[in-house]
Amino acid sequence: MNEPASPSEVERGEGGPIGREPVFNLPPVVLAVIGICVVVHLIRVYGLTDDQDFSLLIRAAFIPIRYSGRFDLDFYAFSSPFTYAFLHGGFAHLAINMVWLAAFGSPLANRFGALRFSLFFAATGLAAVVLFWTVHPLGQMPLVGASGAISGMMGAAARFGFRIDRSSGKAAFAGAPLPMAAVFRSRGVVTFLAIWMVINLVTGLMAFAPGIDSQIAWEAHIGGFVAGFFGLRAFDRRQQADESMA
Repeated sequence: MNEPASPSEVERGEGGPIGREPVFNLPPVVLAVIGICVVVHLIRVYGLTDDQDFSLLIRAAFIPIRYSGRFDLDFYAFSSPFTYAFLHGGFAHLAINMVWLAAFGSPLANRFGALRFSLFFAATGLAAVVLFWTVHPLGQMPLVGASGAISGMMGAAARFGFRIDRSSGKAAFAGAPLPMAAVFRSRGVVTFLAIWMVINLVTGLMAFAPGIDSQIAWEAHIGGFVAGFFGLRAFDRRQQADESMA
């Protein structure tokens, strides 16, 4: 996709929220991810017994202690850092993640294409569990949810300065990823980064408060966000095409 010819074709947001994408206009790869997550959760809730669901969690969720050296590394040790993203802790957890996936994943998928978006989803989800494991190397609680990868999409959105191109009829992030200097000159992007980081840090600190059992894996959010923020150029075929023609 070429650079937009006029400013009217691009919404040059100053860190404002991304507009809601109609469900029927979601990219097929985003619909596929949403569909897999929904089907998996429905099967867990209505199709499996408690024992079967526990067995699925042991195999498909990310469990840090699996990598402590106390256990043999089986097939699931290598697959669970990716499959955990398709499991969720409840309908509310699922619904919230799917809304954010539609909002931030759609313009990213329209920019990257299905294959590169899928690789980006996998890579940022992996980065999320790497940081989570670093902080909790002996953790026994299964980690589930797509929020690590979705945080990666938020990081990528910030690098694009939330600029959206709708000239093709589909919302896609526009322009080249912002250099670091430009990122920190953008009031909107800096505000978004600050609010996002504060929310996750407060969530992390709440885990140490008496009587509060935090269920939010803030470490995974930060790991995914950082990977998306700094690593999106590796997946951006448009940027690579522009550089090859320069």
